[in-house]
Amino acid sequence: MRFSKYHGAGNDFVMIADVEGNLGPAGTLPPDLVAALCDRHKGIGADGVIRVVGRYMDYYNSDGSVAEMCGNGIRCLVLHEQHAGRISEGAEVVISTLAGDVVVKPAGSGRFTVDMGRPVYSEAKTVDGRSGTAVSMGNPHFVLFVDEIGKALDDATVLGLGPALEVHPDFPLKTNVEFVKITGATSIEMRVWERGCGETLACGSGICAAVVASSARERTGPHVAVTMPGGSLEVEIDDGGHVWLTGPAERVFEGELAAAWFTARNLGVLEAAR
Repeated sequence: MRFSKYHGAGNDFVMIADVEGNLGPAGTLPPDLVAALCDRHKGIGADGVIRVVGRYMDYYNSDGSVAEMCGNGIRCLVLHEQHAGRISEGAEVVISTLAGDVVVKPAGSGRFTVDMGRPVYSEAKTVDGRSGTAVSMGNPHFVLFVDEIGKALDDATVLGLGPALEVHPDFPLKTNVEFVKITGATSIEMRVWERGCGETLACGSGICAAVVASSARERTGPHVAVTMPGGSLEVEIDDGGHVWLTGPAERVFEGELAAAWFTARNLGVLEAAR
């Protein structure tokens, strides 16, 4: 099976071109296949798998669960399709996702701007005594400002709180958890514990959720530079309430998985994937 590896600000993906949908309907890739592909020791290694089906992004977390949307992944998908000649460089395109149709525009120098839409909701929420902001960008987020919960932006906070909050009963679909440090009116630092992945170097929808929360609390303005371990991205909330995410995408390498790799794992998709 042919594949490509891409990343957006360190958030990395295995990209599979299945334009005709030979591997079945969206959302039906076997979880054990996805997990095996994302295995960083015995597979390709990634935070998630993106299957390109026409102009549809079929996205999976590294544990095999289906996710509604990925702000970093969709930029990588557009770059992938440009390399494949199915999207013209410089063109504005619309990509379909479980969260709806998403507009992606070129921003120059290997960067793209994504219309992440309007937040579905943003509301104050207290979970296990910790006050934060629940935000939906088509997928669920819980934003915590570290100074407000008496914590630092460090491993003890992210790795100590993230796993439990992800699966807390208050979030029936689980949640992504953002840990935010305000560094100015137009800048924040952030780390994220992603639903179905663990900590990642960047999370596009999570960055947007963090800015929605910080702007609503008047801790920042509507245009913010967000620094994460994997790099820096920009978020702007326009007058109509749409959230725009700008950041890079990069092709890393292409390859082909050996037939024996599938056979050894009893993964029965090899013939359809060829």
